Amino acid sequence: EVALLAVAEQLARSGDQVTVIGTGPDRPAAAYTYRRIAAIGRRRLEWLPHIPFFRSETAWEDATFAFNLRRAYRPADFDVTVTCNYPFTHWTLRRAGGAAAAPLHLFVTQNGDWPAFSDKAEFKYFSCDGLVCTNPDYQERNRERWRTALIPNGIDPARFAGVQGDRAAFGLPEGTPVVLMVSALIESKRVPDGMRAVAALPGVHFAVAGDGPLRDEVEQLAADILPGRFTRLTLPADRMPALYRSADAFLHMSLQESFGNVFVEAMAAGLPIVGHDSSRLRWIVGERDTLCDTEKGEALTAAIGRALAIGQGQADPRAQAFAWPEIAVQYRAFAAELMAGQTAA
Repeated sequence: EVALLAVAEQLARSGDQVTVIGTGPDRPAAAYTYRRIAAIGRRRLEWLPHIPFFRSETAWEDATFAFNLRRAYRPADFDVTVTCNYPFTHWTLRRAGGAAAAPLHLFVTQNGDWPAFSDKAEFKYFSCDGLVCTNPDYQERNRERWRTALIPNGIDPARFAGVQGDRAAFGLPEGTPVVLMVSALIESKRVPDGMRAVAALPGVHFAVAGDGPLRDEVEQLAADILPGRFTRLTLPADRMPALYRSADAFLHMSLQESFGNVFVEAMAAGLPIVGHDSSRLRWIVGERDTLCDTEKGEALTAAIGRALAIGQGQADPRAQAFAWPEIAVQYRAFAAELMAGQTAA
């Protein structure tokens, strides 16, 4: 997860000893210690059945990662562990192994808070020492059961400073309004609904940065309703600021995103934002007349039209409140509070 890597980097820079165990390439420039282990990528697991404990291709991927993590992870080496993956990585980090006790464990609700409040199926086996709630709704729902801290995700606003758009590099048309969506191609992101709304606006181009099991459905729908007006990309993180700057408006269709770094990235890029109107989203982006009930097609299309009329502007100052150094300070304070309570006990 980009969020956890960013927090790890900031904590390591401040002097903490931080180890990240993951599947990505080596990170020689990182301030933290990185240990690479193997896992089978979710795309290769999309064909497997969705059953309890293995409810999606991401759960299958998590299981393969946790299998190798179990051999690489030594609980006695750490004071605190952090993950947003449930169930398999979470369960692996909760074990004491050969240590007298398992390290304090923080669970981050980046992928939802269902494990923390549900007592059904595998979720009844959830436990943590601290719950990092990425939005106020999650904290309100869980504060009576767990020790919680309200800590949003964040971005590095400096990545967007001075960046120019480059439509030619991304295969986007010049002189044409471009709506950008940055999203996994999965059901909850409602990418096809966004495509239908944009299709109702003649002459508007729709760009989607992301991948997932719905890629074939999305490509076919684009051929049917957005011929010549659709681009799908997969890009490394360092190219994303230029892609945002190449668009005129930003669209995101999730009804209840746990946090949504993409909203803050769009603010840092100066893009007007169209999303599903909720107190959770307004907590991030503020009051905007481009927020709407995205389940109503006409209202959504009208909101996209309003956003395109506004167009790209200066970076929204609200994005600065979500800078990673401040977020990392909050993580460290929460961990220190939990450790102090453990010592007192």
